[in-house]
Amino acid sequence: MTQKTAESASPCKFFILDTNILLHDPLAFLNFDEHNVIIPMVVLEELDNIKDRSKDVSREARVAIRSLEEVLKEATPEQIIAGVPLTRVHGDHQANGSLAIFPDYELEQTDSVLSLQQNDHRIIQAALEIQKKHSPAAVVLVTKDINMRLKAKGAGMQYVDDYRTDQLIDDIRLLTKGFYQFEGDFWQQVGEVSTQQEGRDAYHTVPREVLPQVFFNEYVIDETGSFAARVDAYDQQFVTLQDLGYERMMAYDAWGVRPKNIYQAMALQALLDTHMDMVILTGPAGSGKTLLALSAALEMVVEQGIYEKIIVTRNTPEIAESIGFLPGTEEEKMAPWLAAITDSLEVLHRQDESMESSLNYIMKKANIQFKSLNFMRGRSIQNAVVLLDEAQNLTASQLKTLITRCGENTKLVVSGNLAQIDSYYLTAVTSGLTYIVERFKDYPDSATVNLNGVVRSSLAQFAEEHL
Repeated sequence: MTQKTAESASPCKFFILDTNILLHDPLAFLNFDEHNVIIPMVVLEELDNIKDRSKDVSREARVAIRSLEEVLKEATPEQIIAGVPLTRVHGDHQANGSLAIFPDYELEQTDSVLSLQQNDHRIIQAALEIQKKHSPAAVVLVTKDINMRLKAKGAGMQYVDDYRTDQLIDDIRLLTKGFYQFEGDFWQQVGEVSTQQEGRDAYHTVPREVLPQVFFNEYVIDETGSFAARVDAYDQQFVTLQDLGYERMMAYDAWGVRPKNIYQAMALQALLDTHMDMVILTGPAGSGKTLLALSAALEMVVEQGIYEKIIVTRNTPEIAESIGFLPGTEEEKMAPWLAAITDSLEVLHRQDESMESSLNYIMKKANIQFKSLNFMRGRSIQNAVVLLDEAQNLTASQLKTLITRCGENTKLVVSGNLAQIDSYYLTAVTSGLTYIVERFKDYPDSATVNLNGVVRSSLAQFAEEHL
């Protein structure tokens, strides 16, 4: 949550929250344990302006305002400025510090180059005043705006930090890929193996030392291309692997699509496994995430009849044109954002005599629905395959909103490329996609696969590796 540099100062710290922190996590003020939280008045003004907008963050603004009101509603003006105990907030939290509102409207323009006409500058100036007032205690300005952190440091803030409560790893290179690859041949390295046959499936039990960092549904392959399995169970001593068969996996077929490498084969295996409630696909642009997800969804809905419909969704970035200004129905408005899906449909049916007729037929037969993530709240999705694209641009709370919508007989496929984040306030390690990969990596009914390698074209592969 905070940098180590602040830990050497006084044990009692003061955290000043920027507006984007409360939009990212409306209950963020409850995540600072015994320390004191201060919110400048200008932050409340910004939340008030945002709460009535038709943006996806308007809900977060309203939740933040209601939560703050719950803490402060019975306090006097003097108590609000001094700090109100957070212990009065009901619910599961560890906060026992205080929450205060700083009246930054009383600030006067100083010799600083920061103009108080800008809200960011008012927040920085408030932080500087609080730092002066509470010295030598550590006063930390918390913001997800990288440029604001730089300006605050330049203006004289000693401690400036990002909000890290929902950051589970410090380096994106530590993020699980969903599989473990042995060097050389698997059978030459495992030593003693016990094998049990159950119908058509073979299960190998190996010592835990072979896979010390194991988790449920982790795929296990080797460099020779002779072994492919998935972790079925484990304890402190042994790991049980379900033998999937390398050649069998490479022969998977979903709506005419076959894997081009073992990583796509692992993805298809997870996608077609109806016991998997959620499949997370990560990887570079051109690795086949969207195409594999759509082909598996069509196979399970149209050919196998396991699910009744396909719901395709993604968020509509605020940096782009608002969906409300586009003409047509919700699905027509979403068309520009979900062009990757329609492009994939065209690829799957490019050999048909009349591609347009085929696409219209499949859209109706598979009951493919395009939905904006902004309108998914409050819904209960049943008997469907839900494809969530471009998930790297979502926060953990936004992903939680969608995941909790999934009801009986629903499969959620989450895909994204952590190298293509469009959000101003998210990085690869703070993205909601990274968060759910780590949170669900040992959930028995989900699987994660990182699709190594670009299969779109040699041009796309060169760009991914060299640009």
